[in-house]
Amino acid sequence: MITLKGPEFFLLAGPCVVEGREITRDIAAKLKEITTRLGVPFVFKASYRKANRSSISSFTGIGDEAGLEILQGIKEDFDVPVVTDIHSPQEAAEAASHSIDILQIPAFLCRQTDLLEAAARTGKYVNIKKGQFLSPEAMQFAAAKVAHFGNTNIMLTERGTTFGYSDLIVDFRGIPEMQKTGYPVLLDVTHSLQQPNQGCGVTGGRPDMIETLAKAGIAAGADGLFMETHPDPSKALSDGANMLRLDLMENLLKKLIRVREAIL
Repeated sequence: MITLKGPEFFLLAGPCVVEGREITRDIAAKLKEITTRLGVPFVFKASYRKANRSSISSFTGIGDEAGLEILQGIKEDFDVPVVTDIHSPQEAAEAASHSIDILQIPAFLCRQTDLLEAAARTGKYVNIKKGQFLSPEAMQFAAAKVAHFGNTNIMLTERGTTFGYSDLIVDFRGIPEMQKTGYPVLLDVTHSLQQPNQGCGVTGGRPDMIETLAKAGIAAGADGLFMETHPDPSKALSDGANMLRLDLMENLLKKLIRVREAIL
């Protein structure tokens, strides 16, 4: 498992959803190569199922078993930890049985006690994303639910706060505020740049601001970053509007390493 508290920031990165075996493995291989060379602790991220979609026509996955098998193969073949979303108590055990290292609780579900309990009881790391409707201070209670069931392998993630109907804003005070819990805190850069609830039924985004937000998150002391990436975001089957193009990842990480060194 990666070191979640150390001099380096850690990175959770990958495509929004498992789109297929070849493209998912290609992204994992590229990210593994870059992060190993740069010395950035890395967790591969992809959802095997997307439950929260804007439209009934939105892509939700290639099937649970197929998606989980691809993620398990990436963990084993590339020797990297893997994180994926879960949406119901039943999914917690299913994902854990496929050697998923970190079970991620989507922001809209961060108060669901039965989901947090099920994730906690697997013994896996639990990454709880802050609800767009919650204050950073309120996340102590979500973390306490997981700890109540005997699991203190907890991470918290800032992912923006609702600002009007179709935008989000990041209050960077939330990073040190959530760190008061004693658990690692990440900034979800790409989801914080979403522009949700568009009239067209497809979420928009501001990928041009990824570098700015990532630098600010590291400067604010985030323990890690979460970024979704794809070789061609315009062709991504989910959340393409706010993804980082894969060929931009290495240069961005180099800049972020320098920011991290400057604040230590």
